[in-house]
Amino acid sequence: VQLQASGGGSVQAGGSLRLSCAASGRTFSSYAMGWFRQAPGKERELIADISRSGSITKYADSVKGRFTISRDNAKTTVYLQMNSLKPEDTAVYYCAARYAAAVLPEPYNYWGQGTQVTVSS
Repeated sequence: VQLQASGGGSVQAGGSLRLSCAASGRTFSSYAMGWFRQAPGKERELIADISRSGSITKYADSVKGRFTISRDNAKTTVYLQMNSLKPEDTAVYYCAARYAAAVLPEPYNYWGQGTQVTVSS
């Protein structure tokens, strides 16, 4: 599956952005999707993920209550709505996919190209 992320940019603290990740190539609904981010000098971290149907979502504590992950399987797109942004949210954001239709869970091994989010104080 190929992933194309978009929607990053610069915003002031307290503002909002919505990231999109368009998928193509294989059956989108067979994949769980996640959003990761990597700030300068830090490791890449998983901040939100969503099940194949969209019925189950999970968030890192750092974004819980402010970010919302969603997906539209008909449009083969996953979204990350980011509200109440803080300077510490500044990072490169990546969408990722993992095949989730098998018996054993698979790791995230399909990645988008990353989109920069910069939040100024």
